Amino acid sequence: MDRQKAEVSHQTKPFRNLVLATCIFRINQWNYSPILFSFIPASHIMKTNACIIAILMVASSLIQATPLSEAQVQEKGWTIPMENNPHFRRNATMQSLRAWRKFNKLASGHRIGRVNVALTLPFIDEGHDYEYYASVQVGTPPRTFKLDFDTGSADLWFPYNMCKVCKGKTIYNPQKSSSYKKDGRPWSIRYGDGSTSAGILGIDTVYLGALKIMKQTIDMANVISNGFQGDVIDGLLGLAFNSITTVKGINTPFDNLISQKLIDRPVFGVYLGKFADGGGGAYTFGGYDKSKIGGNLTTVPVDKSQGFWGITVDNLSVGNKSVAKSFQGIIDTGTTLVLLPNDMAAAVAKRYGATDNYDGSYTISCDSSKLPNLKFSIGGASFKVPGPDLVFEKNPDDTCTAGFGYSSLNFAILGDVFIKNNYVVFNQQVPQVQIAPLAGL
Repeated sequence: MDRQKAEVSHQTKPFRNLVLATCIFRINQWNYSPILFSFIPASHIMKTNACIIAILMVASSLIQATPLSEAQVQEKGWTIPMENNPHFRRNATMQSLRAWRKFNKLASGHRIGRVNVALTLPFIDEGHDYEYYASVQVGTPPRTFKLDFDTGSADLWFPYNMCKVCKGKTIYNPQKSSSYKKDGRPWSIRYGDGSTSAGILGIDTVYLGALKIMKQTIDMANVISNGFQGDVIDGLLGLAFNSITTVKGINTPFDNLISQKLIDRPVFGVYLGKFADGGGGAYTFGGYDKSKIGGNLTTVPVDKSQGFWGITVDNLSVGNKSVAKSFQGIIDTGTTLVLLPNDMAAAVAKRYGATDNYDGSYTISCDSSKLPNLKFSIGGASFKVPGPDLVFEKNPDDTCTAGFGYSSLNFAILGDVFIKNNYVVFNQQVPQVQIAPLAGL
């Protein structure tokens, strides 16, 4: 409320109170319920009606004069539940190599440790490496697809009926959707291992829960990469910036949520649940879930020059021992681990007594009680990954693999291991992110 509105509210408050007091006194004096009009004299009905109207007008003015607080506005939104991939495989090496494949244009080389990525990756990428997915409906009548929500990419793609290698997938058939419109432009995503997802563009209605996106450009795949063949997940829904869509000039689903005024604010909040706590998660579009926040939201500027949610990390420490200062990172829901630049990862591993497996992963102690928190200082606040989450998987030989690694990139990727412990609100318009420790941790 601005100063002028506040003065008007202050000046009219005594008058409002007088109106309410007078009407209440009269109704009490007449000693009947004002809604039982059939038993009331006409003169009294007129007086009663006038009082009721006055009360309603005062109540309305009070409501209008009291704007929603910023917190109330921010908390609004539409929530899309996430589910755990039942076939998810914990494989830290595969996660490191997949991150290289995803961001290889920014990689410093073709080797991760002793692994030649381009030669090795096709043989180890067996799929089942996305931990979460959401159900998204497309077309008329709607058909449901299981999609990975990925803040590290910007395309919405899934297989359609021209795909010959998509056995077991939910298949989109444009001829069976009355809301489908032809586009026909080709699209292709070529990964660092030489595999490809490709097809043609189309236009159709997309449903994110109760949110109905009209005329959404969709990437219909007739070829899918090795990593998706045989997996329960049908495709991806990218939530990065539209500067990195495979075909330039198309709007992402989040762009259209904003432009079609389906949400009040250009934000979405992300909660990813831990398997030990029941798993699942939720994306809230147009707001965030206050119940998941365990502290103050810290606002952090975003560098979108590469199309990603890029931030500056001021300091990284193991317990109270600093290991790195002021470096760049991206927040990526499509990457499972925390991946660090090679030298930084080595410094972190040394503090934990972890040994390099020379494939992007580390072997770490299985006793998480002996592992101090991995702490990120961002925007003047501290955010942690606790010891139990630093043990990513237990191996058949009773050793354990760390929840952090490296991928021959010159920036860090704060993936699901980080996001499972910290609630993140993404604001595309500013752009910025707001981060807070997750409630209950």
